[in-house]
Amino acid sequence: MKILHTSDWHIGKQLLKYDLTADLDLFFEWLINYIKSEDIDVLLVSGDVFDQANPSQAAFKQYYDLLKKLINLDCKIIITGGNHDSSAVLNAPAELLKTFDITVVGGATQRVEDMFVTVEKNNETVVVAAIPFLKDRDIRKSAAGESYATKIEQIKSGLRGYFTNINNYYQQNYSGELFIVMGHLYVQGSELSESERDIQIGNQAGVEANMFGETPDYVALGHIHKPQVISREQNIYYCGSPVPLSFSEKEDRKQINVITVVNNEIENVDIIPIPKHRNLITFEGSLQEVEEKLNIYSEETTLTSLAEIIVNEEVESLERRQAFEALINSQFNSNIEVVKSRLNFRNKIRGASDAFEVGTDVADVTPMQMFEKKLELQSGLENTEELKNAFREILEELNL
Repeated sequence: MKILHTSDWHIGKQLLKYDLTADLDLFFEWLINYIKSEDIDVLLVSGDVFDQANPSQAAFKQYYDLLKKLINLDCKIIITGGNHDSSAVLNAPAELLKTFDITVVGGATQRVEDMFVTVEKNNETVVVAAIPFLKDRDIRKSAAGESYATKIEQIKSGLRGYFTNINNYYQQNYSGELFIVMGHLYVQGSELSESERDIQIGNQAGVEANMFGETPDYVALGHIHKPQVISREQNIYYCGSPVPLSFSEKEDRKQINVITVVNNEIENVDIIPIPKHRNLITFEGSLQEVEEKLNIYSEETTLTSLAEIIVNEEVESLERRQAFEALINSQFNSNIEVVKSRLNFRNKIRGASDAFEVGTDVADVTPMQMFEKKLELQSGLENTEELKNAFREILEELNL
């Protein structure tokens, strides 16, 4: 049996207002061809199917167009919800999708057994615990007046207890069968990128890898966009997002993971690179240096390269600002589209407008970064860490 692990599609995602629909279309086309050519038996999608809780009609169309193509393949599909997804939105067609051998678990269910899926193919049996993103109410009971530190510890303890219960249910009902656990959460030691939304209060409630215990044969994780191995010995993997979702991911090699099961054991985990169709590239230096780099850039890809421009100049001046604006608005290279730009002066006149560097787009700044900058500008404030923690809790409640 062959099992394909992917996650964090983020259908509907825009990179600084640039639509990534074409990137995902090319990935989905490749994915379908790979499933066909390699006779994949099971497809696992570990959360963040959509980028927004309320996807656009275009995002829904892309999702259902993909499912229509997948149901024509002899492949069991298991999809879980992530912190970007609305469990209600994902679950809405779940009963209908069951008829096409597609299991969707948008949110944690009341009954543990409803998140367990048994797959029997090619004389092999695999048991999958399809655990979606676990919300605060799924893992603990909140109390009025509790401290931030108490909440963090309760979340960690709640996650450990939840997955212990999952292992116990498996041992009581499926002991001896190959066992895969899906999850969408932050595990300590994971390397973040800029495009992950804070999960469970700024990732400070991240759990250790040993939380999963020794029971699962493979742990298929989602949420972290950079592919990485958390534990090779225990087969705990983040497969990462299939396309770069921020400039911090521009050097990442995107991948899927393919697990081969032989005689009820994992024979190997293969890392399969995803073809690259677009470059994200940063041009940094003085105005003259950046202009020269832009003009000589010649690498061609299927899709237009997206550029981040960072210009560093010594002395602030109106002339430099105007030259910078002219540079980013010029048609210097047909292979590039500038989606992010910043102008820095090493010696500049401080003023009320200096909260962020000149050229920073508000779309580049997270609410948390804006709040932290505001605290920096307010001299004399005490207990700033408590204020930051309180603000993180507000963002979590609002799902921002």
